[in-house]
Amino acid sequence: MSIVHFQYHPKMKKILLCFIAFCVICVSCLQAQKNKYTIVITNANIVDVANNKIIPHQLLAISGNTIAAVDEVSKVNLYKADRYIDAKNHYILPGLWDMHIHFRGGDSLIEANKKLLPLFLVYGVTTVRECGGDITATVLTWKKQIQQGVLVGPNIFTSGPKIDGPKAYWGGSLEVETPEQVSKALDSLQKLNVDFVKVYDSKISREAYLEVISQAHQRGWKITGHMPFTVKLTEGVERGMGGSEHMFNVYKACSSQEDSLTNLIQQRFRTDKPIGFYAALPYFYDSYDENKAKELFKYLAQKKFTITPTLYVVQNDLLDLKYQDHSTDSLLSYTDPKIQATYQLRINIAKKQSDEMNEGLKKFAIKTNAMVPQMYAAGVNILAGSDCGAFNSFMYPGESLHEELKLMVASGLTPSQALQTATINGAKFMGDADFYGSIQKGKSSDMVLLDADPLRDIQAIDQIDMVFSNGILYTRSDLNNLLRSIKH
Repeated sequence: MSIVHFQYHPKMKKILLCFIAFCVICVSCLQAQKNKYTIVITNANIVDVANNKIIPHQLLAISGNTIAAVDEVSKVNLYKADRYIDAKNHYILPGLWDMHIHFRGGDSLIEANKKLLPLFLVYGVTTVRECGGDITATVLTWKKQIQQGVLVGPNIFTSGPKIDGPKAYWGGSLEVETPEQVSKALDSLQKLNVDFVKVYDSKISREAYLEVISQAHQRGWKITGHMPFTVKLTEGVERGMGGSEHMFNVYKACSSQEDSLTNLIQQRFRTDKPIGFYAALPYFYDSYDENKAKELFKYLAQKKFTITPTLYVVQNDLLDLKYQDHSTDSLLSYTDPKIQATYQLRINIAKKQSDEMNEGLKKFAIKTNAMVPQMYAAGVNILAGSDCGAFNSFMYPGESLHEELKLMVASGLTPSQALQTATINGAKFMGDADFYGSIQKGKSSDMVLLDADPLRDIQAIDQIDMVFSNGILYTRSDLNNLLRSIKH
């Protein structure tokens, strides 16, 4: 074997050094390009809602719709970005989720509903759960357009049409009575590719209701909704019901006379004198059993059950509507007149509401508000939902969720616990907790920048400086422009 000898030349060293320097520069440039972020936020006070604490002096590096890094602010020189934001004296909260809203009113109200979308973002609501309406095809189009960044609005989860019985109260409902009809209704929802199933209780029979739960559960779907008083809450849970909207069914389940009252309601269901919600309220109140409630909450927690209390809609739309003058509401001018016209239905009902009925509703509200911290302490998954939308009078998108959170705190939750119901808990119900609900590396960049600490005072959620949604930053000026764009 021969050995080849290379003769050293001074120029070779220079060439080699130049080549190494060139390689280092290229690698550095590639690395810098790789680590270039959309936005870098410095001096951030991160609101850790899960642990009820503020993590100060943090750096957030955002790439599109994802938090790419969370680091010490002293390392800012390592992070290259298109834009830098100094968040000194501000607090960063995960984007808020409103877990009970409606888009509805038929084709004539599609544009009026669409104009409400920016209002959610103005109040830091970056995700909504739409719980049944009659413009599903349009809502699904909005959902896609928002994800693509061509429409301004919150992320949308939707149930599509509600499932109810024959001659349902809400237009667009899928009416079922037999197991075959239930199967066809679920087939149609599957074709629509909705995110969960919403069952309503205006006309549905006990048998059809339980059949809906059984079949939906067999298909692996999340099921939530109202529950007819002909069914016990625990019966629905055992069949696979995952959540309950509002507090009516939970209230009834805390009655020491639940069995006898349910049987009586079943007997009167198909007669000309059925027992409705308002007629049953006094009996539930008088027979409320604290020990039964405690055991129920423990059971629901074991079943990983979810409840969306919607406290504010009861206060605003059932209790106060008869007495409040909303003509000077600041948000009325941002609500399409066609949406405003739908409010008259509830207003007319409220005007006819007797003082006795109002007193019963007041007792219901006081009791159910007090139940919320008890359920939370037991481990029930509580969600913040406003029930805003057409036909629910003066329930303005965004603002109504803020009022819901304030009522939750007034009921006994800490600000941190209330904020969990509008961040972590919603993501948990929808199965997206790995990406949403907290300010962490690898999670969604949907965030709200506040001027004050919401863990000290829940009112701070009204002091919004910026909103990050779907990878887009909205400054206070941008949010004001969104408001102007929908003003009437």
